[in-house]
Amino acid sequence: MKKTGLVALLLVLILSLVGCGAMNVASSGAPASGKPGGTLVIAESSDATKLDPQLGTDIPSANVYFGKIYEGLVGQNDKMEIVPLLATSWQRVDPNTWEFKLRHGVKFQDGTPFNAAAVKKNFDRILDPKTASPRASLFSMVKDMKVVDDYTIQFITSYPYTPLLVNLAHYAGCIISPKAIDDYGLKLGDHPVGTGPFTFESWTPGQQITLVRNDNYWGQKAKVDKVVFKVVPEDATRVAMVQTGEAQLAEPILATDIDQITKSSSMQLIRTPALTNDYLGFNVRKKPFDDVRVRQAIAYAIDTDAIMKGVFNNVGTKANGPMGPKVFGYDPGLKGYPYDINKAKELLKAAGYPNGFNTTIWTNNNATREKLAEVLQSELKGIGVNVQIKVMEWGAYLEATAKGEQDMYILGWSNMTGDADYNQYYLFDSKAMGNPGNRSFYNNPEVDNLIQQGRSESDLTKRKAIYAHAQEIEMKELPMIFLRNQELLVAAGKNVKGLWVHPADILMVTNVTVQ
Repeated sequence: MKKTGLVALLLVLILSLVGCGAMNVASSGAPASGKPGGTLVIAESSDATKLDPQLGTDIPSANVYFGKIYEGLVGQNDKMEIVPLLATSWQRVDPNTWEFKLRHGVKFQDGTPFNAAAVKKNFDRILDPKTASPRASLFSMVKDMKVVDDYTIQFITSYPYTPLLVNLAHYAGCIISPKAIDDYGLKLGDHPVGTGPFTFESWTPGQQITLVRNDNYWGQKAKVDKVVFKVVPEDATRVAMVQTGEAQLAEPILATDIDQITKSSSMQLIRTPALTNDYLGFNVRKKPFDDVRVRQAIAYAIDTDAIMKGVFNNVGTKANGPMGPKVFGYDPGLKGYPYDINKAKELLKAAGYPNGFNTTIWTNNNATREKLAEVLQSELKGIGVNVQIKVMEWGAYLEATAKGEQDMYILGWSNMTGDADYNQYYLFDSKAMGNPGNRSFYNNPEVDNLIQQGRSESDLTKRKAIYAHAQEIEMKELPMIFLRNQELLVAAGKNVKGLWVHPADILMVTNVTVQ
């Protein structure tokens, strides 16, 4: 999120005011201007895993389809304000009923008409246990959907649910063609069909995905003819592609490449405060990490200040808890674990490991995370914890950590909504173990109860107090160690205009031109 506060956003949600504005708003960092047409090439470190928003769990996939192939009833603009998309207005009829008026004259990219029946079919699909959607919990409170007429639909919840609008702005709230749902079923991820400004053209796994402009789009047409996502695992190669003009955008960018980009005559650096944090997680179902003293010992043995400087080059801010300052529910009063080797050794001894132990840290093939793993390996050696590093391809890494095969692991959590519920439920609730997000397999009934209280409470002050209590418990029991609140870095050609970056790390490219 940029400068607009989340308190204002939550007030919008609670009062159910009708949003205004447009989602396709250009960032002030890269103003919209220039000649339309051409191809936008984006160099990415990882390929998508599937192009099905209801089955998605990863940002590389969402970056391809969210706001491009697909869109939802509502969205967020570059100030993270809720704005109309496929819904033109909404109201809260009563505490448990939200009514949406839908946009007329919209067609899916396969020609199927968009209407209330299509919306209902989508949410029936995501909530169907047979779909096994890892994001079904975003809408699990919806007990019924009522089609009032072709362009009016009601969401009826089982309890007052405050973050419904921000959840609908999540990529899981994207609306898929009902014909595509029927034709492709669970293979829809290879045949995406939405209503967005781009249509799917082709996918060569491990190499590239190509989208083309949807000339029948209901709203503002995309300004480029094509968007090509190229898979380029090598960090230096991605930057070089932008510098030479082979690509127009590249991410992620290493902090060590900032000087090269900013001093280049052909490149610009776009920086966005993120809703994402980096953490070291523990599989608390595995010994010795089932002992909170071991987890706390490792926290004391980590010099986070040195990591911020040496690994992250002071990009982003040091984390003091499970949520960053841009997320509603952030508690500035939380204290992280100071660097204290003696305290770490005392805790290991008390836990029965006076001489340490052997273990592994898992990470995906991301240069910054690999460097972080090496620094952690070195620091933990100081308390007798001998670490082997296991590096995996992104898709395989997600699959293995969801199954709980890891010991320790490095990952980030991207908050797509800006609300505490999204962090709290997916990272800490026992019902979200595995693929949904709780890869630590943490289970605390008191925390589960607090999470439920927080999502049903409409009073902002009370919600904050609930989340503060939950975070105190989480910081004590420490299923994961939060290291950094991220800042997003994108390398762009100086001829690129009109880009804005969603703080959840999604490139919004409808307004982009390449001069």
